[in-house]
Amino acid sequence: MATPDFTTYMKQLHTQLQKYFPSSDIWTPADDAIYKTIDLYRVPLKEAKEMQLKSIKHTFTYQYNNNKFYQNFCKERNFSPTDIHTNDDLEKIPLIPETFYKDYPTGRDFATWLGNIFTGPLPRIVIPQKNPTYDEVINAFNQAGMAVAYSSGTSGRHTFIPRDQRTYYTSEFAAAKSVISMVYPLWDPSLYGYLLMPNPKKTNVYAGKVCTIYFDAIQDVQVAIDREITTELIQMTMTNQKGIKSSIVKLAAKRQSKKMIDDIIRWLESHEKNTHKIAIVGAPFILSFVMKKLEKEGRAFDFGERGGIATGGGWKAYEGVRVPVVEFRKQVEKILGIPEKFCVDLYGMVEGNGWLTHCPEGHYLHAPYNYYKPLVLDKENKPIGYREWGRYAFLDAAAFSYPGFLMSGDQVRMLEHCPVCDRPGPVLEPEIKRVTGAEIRGCAEEIRRMLSADLGKD
Repeated sequence: MATPDFTTYMKQLHTQLQKYFPSSDIWTPADDAIYKTIDLYRVPLKEAKEMQLKSIKHTFTYQYNNNKFYQNFCKERNFSPTDIHTNDDLEKIPLIPETFYKDYPTGRDFATWLGNIFTGPLPRIVIPQKNPTYDEVINAFNQAGMAVAYSSGTSGRHTFIPRDQRTYYTSEFAAAKSVISMVYPLWDPSLYGYLLMPNPKKTNVYAGKVCTIYFDAIQDVQVAIDREITTELIQMTMTNQKGIKSSIVKLAAKRQSKKMIDDIIRWLESHEKNTHKIAIVGAPFILSFVMKKLEKEGRAFDFGERGGIATGGGWKAYEGVRVPVVEFRKQVEKILGIPEKFCVDLYGMVEGNGWLTHCPEGHYLHAPYNYYKPLVLDKENKPIGYREWGRYAFLDAAAFSYPGFLMSGDQVRMLEHCPVCDRPGPVLEPEIKRVTGAEIRGCAEEIRRMLSADLGKD
């Protein structure tokens, strides 16, 4: 079969994922940027800046007018939509610290907290329990048609984000489009996939939940962690809780983890025998353990350009050992035979809907700069120039159901454009650190804690 040109390739993806497109009555400038653009990473700078200004100003205005807590937050800083005239003015938008989304009460008060963060009219939420758990509250919101999800850090304190279905679909679509454009021409609907994350239908962990679109993008997907993952389970593993219940949970996780590695190897064996294309998506440390076992046994595969890897965070394999991204790609090529250009990583977080993705040429993290503005801040939380280390922040025009103007705890260095490929937008250098004193987090960190301590002992 002839390789389609890039435009045909991406239009086929749009057709495949048509259900993720918003209806015309709620279409915004951010939707123009995300859904109408063929390649999010090759928009000419002048055009991209116009789209960025229009989309971020539109979303900021909506948040300001419809979210009371954020409006008050902005008024305290003497800033309103009328202050935005140019792209430079976007940098003055008040940024919410990432810790805000961790500062919540329990029980029914937690439901009220979620409702106050949410922008716009809430659906009718029914919570039958008198003193509900976090999971019971989240499930009640999601049964009403929302897509509340969470992540967490080393403290076990979760980050909860109240997405409506529209914002959730946009976030999923942007993630899929970002990866698939970067691995051209690998994708087609007949791919066979393996998800190295929890089953999206059995968890509200965002790292797993956002991968629901994977099942719509290709024909067949196997799941590495096919069991319910709750806030309680995550908290046990992230905080090293003691006790009988915690011990039972960890013992079960250890047994399931060993079986998971064997299942993935059997899946690789079955697809090596045919000409199927494969795509492995998810936590890199799981694949790292698979490759470690294969190497120990003196085995390797040769999938070549009919295989691709897209990872998302979690670069610690087990306590004290970090997997260098460059070495990981080399291992993928050596053990699985998949070329480095088809091994890419995404940088994102539960609070955002913009996905920075490795380019295949140099593996720098490219930002979708036509609707999402990355920022680097100094110690006084003021924007600084390119090539300087600072705190990462972003303005996200695709955050429709909550304010997506966030200051993170990550430390990054941004370049004006990629030093390797010809894509025109800004990039982050591949290595991302945490600000001193900030807890470890990442879109797969909680999953890593659940599994890797036991696997790392083998």
